[in-house]
Amino acid sequence: MMTEHNRTDETPDLEAVRAKYREERDRRLLKEDRDANLDLSGEFGRYLDDPYTEWQPREAVSDDVDVVVIGAGWAGLLTAAKLRNAGFRRIRIIEKAGDVAGVWYWNRYPGAMCDVQSYIYLPLLEEVGYMPERKYSYAEEIFAYAQKFARHFDLYDLALFQTGVTGLTWDEDSARWIVETDRSDVVTAPYVVICNGSFANPKLPAIPGIETFAGKMFHTSRWDYDYTGGAAHEFLDKLGDTRVGVIGTGATSVQIVPPLGEAAKHLYVFQRTPSTIGVRGNALTDHEKMNALPPGWQKEWRDNFTRIISSQRETVDHVDDGWTQLYRKTMSNPAFDDVPPEKLAEARELADLERMEEIRHRIDEVVKDPRTAEALKPYYRYMCKRPCFHDEYLETFNRDNVTLVDSQGLGIDRITETGVVVGGTEYEVDCLVFATGFDQETLYTDRVGFDVVGRDGVRLSEKWRGGISTLHGMLSRGFPNLVIAPVNNAQSSASVNFVHHIEENADHTAYLLSTAVERGIRAFDVSSEAEAEWVRTIQEGARLSSAFLEECTPSRWNNEGRLDERSLSNANYAGAPTAFFALLQEWRDNDDLKGLEILDPIQATA
Repeated sequence: MMTEHNRTDETPDLEAVRAKYREERDRRLLKEDRDANLDLSGEFGRYLDDPYTEWQPREAVSDDVDVVVIGAGWAGLLTAAKLRNAGFRRIRIIEKAGDVAGVWYWNRYPGAMCDVQSYIYLPLLEEVGYMPERKYSYAEEIFAYAQKFARHFDLYDLALFQTGVTGLTWDEDSARWIVETDRSDVVTAPYVVICNGSFANPKLPAIPGIETFAGKMFHTSRWDYDYTGGAAHEFLDKLGDTRVGVIGTGATSVQIVPPLGEAAKHLYVFQRTPSTIGVRGNALTDHEKMNALPPGWQKEWRDNFTRIISSQRETVDHVDDGWTQLYRKTMSNPAFDDVPPEKLAEARELADLERMEEIRHRIDEVVKDPRTAEALKPYYRYMCKRPCFHDEYLETFNRDNVTLVDSQGLGIDRITETGVVVGGTEYEVDCLVFATGFDQETLYTDRVGFDVVGRDGVRLSEKWRGGISTLHGMLSRGFPNLVIAPVNNAQSSASVNFVHHIEENADHTAYLLSTAVERGIRAFDVSSEAEAEWVRTIQEGARLSSAFLEECTPSRWNNEGRLDERSLSNANYAGAPTAFFALLQEWRDNDDLKGLEILDPIQATA
C-alpha cells in the first residue's frame, strides 16, 4: 500500500511511484474483452429510445435549402446561429431528439451538472442576454438556456425534431447533398454540416449475462424517474426498499452516487478505476458583481481560461478553479523558470505527483473506513483520465447503506438474474444504473447512424475504417461541401471547455461557406496533398504523446490502453487549444482557401 503523502523527505521516489502506477495500469490490461460494448439493437434498442418527449406524427418533408445542419446540440446550435449571422436564411436543422441541447437534452439524471464554469461554458451569454444562476450550472439550467438560445436566434422554425438521418449522398449533377431521414423526408442542399457530437449514443458494456438480469436496468442518459421517484433535485422517494447498483465511477457516477446513496435501501458502487475527485466549490452567482462587468467580459474570461489550460502564464486568472489551478501548478509554474530543459519533464512529473498526493490525502481525510479510502485512491498521472470535481461524492461512502465494490481493476465478472458478480462474490440488486458514458470508440458512421456517400460513390465508412483522414478535423477529401464538426479524437483540438472549441469551429464553418457563396464557388473539396499533410501532422504529434498515454491507466483517452496505428490518426492536434485556434484564424486571415480544390461548374457536373 502506497501513501506518498506520509513521506517526510523533500524528493519523492519517482521510480517507486512509476512502478505503482504501472502495476495499477497492467492489472487493468489483463482482459481485453472487458472493454467491449453492446450493440444497441434488438432487445437493447430500447436504450436509444427517447423517454422525455411524446412522439409527434407529421407529414414527410420535401425541401431544398442552402444548408442542412445535422444535430441540435451546442455544435448544431452555434453553427446555425453563426450561419444566420453570415447571411444564410434557408437552413434546415435535423435532430433525432425531441428538442435542442444535445447531451443536455439526454442527461437529466439527479445531480447532473457541467464541470466547466458556467460563465465560460454557456455560449454567447452577452448576445442572448442571460446570466447563469450558479458558478457551475445544473443540467436543467443548461437545457433551458439552450432553448432560450434557439429562440433568440429563431432556430426552432428551422428544425425537424424526432428525426434521424438515414442517408447522405452527394449528387454530382446538381452539386447538392441529398439528405434522407427515418420520417421519409428528402432534403437537398449544396452544404451540409454534421454536428452529431461526441455524446450521441449511450454506451453499455458487454458484460456476460447482462441480458439475464430480471430487475430494472437503465442508462443515466435515459433516467427513469417513474421508477426512482423524485426529480433532478428532489428526493428519489421510490427507492426506499430498493437495492441499487451503479456501474461506472467516472464523471456521471460521481454526480449520481450522492442522491442514490441518500435514497436507496442500499447502494453498491461497482468500480474498476477510481476517478480523481477535486473540490467543486459551487456557489450562487453574485449578480451584482457579474452584471457590472464591462462588455466583452465573457470572451475575455473564456480566452483567459483557455490560455491558462494551454500552459500560458497569465497575470490574472478570471475563473480560478480546479482546472486553472492544476495547469498553473503543473505546466506554467514560475518555479519551472530555473529548471534546465532536460529536467523540465521530471519537474512537471513531480508537480503532478504533488497534486495526486493532495487528491489521495483528501480521500483519507473524508472517508472514514481505511479500506474504502484506499480503494478510492487513483494511482495514475493526473490527466490520464478526465478529472472530476465534487463536494459530496466521497462523503457518501461514509453512509452505512453505501458499499464500494472495488474490482481491483479487473471489472465485473458477470451479471446474473439477481445481481452482479465481482471477484466471485454476488451482490444482489433490484436495479442497475449504467453510468458508462457515451460511445466514442466505434466507427464514426456507426455512431452517427448513417453513412455518407461522396464523389464517385466513395463511402466515409470505408475511407475512415483504417483511421480518420481530414483537413483540420472538418473536411475530408471526396466529400465536397461537407463540414464535419469535430468530435473527440478526430484530428482537431482538445479543450477542457469543449464549447469554446465548438464555437471556434462554428466560426470557421461560417467563414468557409459564406466565402464559397460570395466567390461563386459551386463546390469545393480538400486536395489530396493538404489532407495527407494534416494527417501527418496529427500522427507525428500523437507519437510525441504516445509515451505518456501508454503509461496511463486504460481509458477512452488511450484506446483502453491499446494504442495502435489507427489511434495515431484518430488523435487530437498535439498543440495547445490556443495554437489550434490560431492556426484556423491564420487560415481565414490568409483568405486563399489553402488546401482546397475549387470545383467549377464543369468539374462539379462531370
